[in-house]
Amino acid sequence: MLIHWIVNWLLSALALWLVAQLIPGMQIRSYGTALLATVVIALVDLTIGPILRFIAFPITFLTLGLFRLVINALLLKLASLFTPGFRIDGFLAALLGALVLAIVTYLLQNLAWATL
Repeated sequence: MLIHWIVNWLLSALALWLVAQLIPGMQIRSYGTALLATVVIALVDLTIGPILRFIAFPITFLTLGLFRLVINALLLKLASLFTPGFRIDGFLAALLGALVLAIVTYLLQNLAWATL
């Protein structure tokens, strides 16, 4: 169980680092910063995420779930404000970063668990 959590954390940090290399307007200083940023992202998502998702439920429902991407972008931008060495310039970078991060994280974790 613990190894599963650690592998997911390492893969999420790798995904964040890769996304920061791909998306203009997203900068991350190092892989160590990515490790810290993934913890901050998780904490922001666990604390503020449920509140935002509850408040935004009607618009999320009307947009068939697409507004969830906007919420994830806001949470990612908020996490970058609390993490030294991790910066997102503008909402568009956060929106694109949230989308690509979700895809890359999904692919890396499925690939890793399929090979283990």
